Amino acid sequence: MKIAAIHLITFSPTHTSKQVGEAIVRGTGVSETLKTDLTLCPGGSLEIPADTLTVITVPVYGGRVAPMALERMKGIRASGAPAALVVVYGNRAYEKALTELDAFVSERGFKVIAGATFVGEHSYSTERHPIAVGRPDADDLRFAETFGAKIRAKMEAASDMDRLYAVDVRRIQRPHQAFFPLFRFLRKVVKLRKSGVPMPRVPEVDAERCSHCGACAAHCPAGAIEVGGECHTDAEKCIRCCACVKKCPQKARTFDTPFAALLADCFKRQKENRIII
Repeated sequence: MKIAAIHLITFSPTHTSKQVGEAIVRGTGVSETLKTDLTLCPGGSLEIPADTLTVITVPVYGGRVAPMALERMKGIRASGAPAALVVVYGNRAYEKALTELDAFVSERGFKVIAGATFVGEHSYSTERHPIAVGRPDADDLRFAETFGAKIRAKMEAASDMDRLYAVDVRRIQRPHQAFFPLFRFLRKVVKLRKSGVPMPRVPEVDAERCSHCGACAAHCPAGAIEVGGECHTDAEKCIRCCACVKKCPQKARTFDTPFAALLADCFKRQKENRIII
């Protein structure tokens, strides 16, 4: 069966999920493409035609799909349209994020025909505590393009939608995880929580560096920062995606969480991207 069009749906505060999604779309070689970027606003009511392949890419926060991504996809529906699902995580673990996304889109009428887990630079990554820094890199994006080509080949090999088989994303191969770094991380997390050390709720701002350019407010997906009040972040709205930190041209924003050091120390080994198709 022929792919009439591809619709990329993404939520990507720090642009890692978006990069992966765009590479997958490129790899299919399909010229008719649509994009719905949910990062800064909800998608609203959207019905996906049955002959359109939907590629959905979202980040993983704490082993789950970013809650705001799911909230902004609630109005999207399909009637058996094929979908490829991708979760992007910061080199620690995606836990049940892919199965969570699968259940969410299946309830909305999609037929999941492919799935993938990709590594992206962690939101907490800094020069001092690098966590999967620079990913997705060139190799990751080439792998994403190859994944797109495989999805197209699978669809074209099926004579009709009934013969285009779904996949069980629970069977995707997990990336290798050495036992001792994981054990060390879990032990340190327990110790940190027992210590009573306060966890930051929002990024800190160096008022002397802040030029009030508004970049942080423009890139905040939650609307937690207002233009003119860039030195304040609404803790009730902040989702700690660190888009404001990474996009600040003056480097006036920092999110100094002790978890950054733990992640950088315990997950130095870069994990592999995985696909199921």
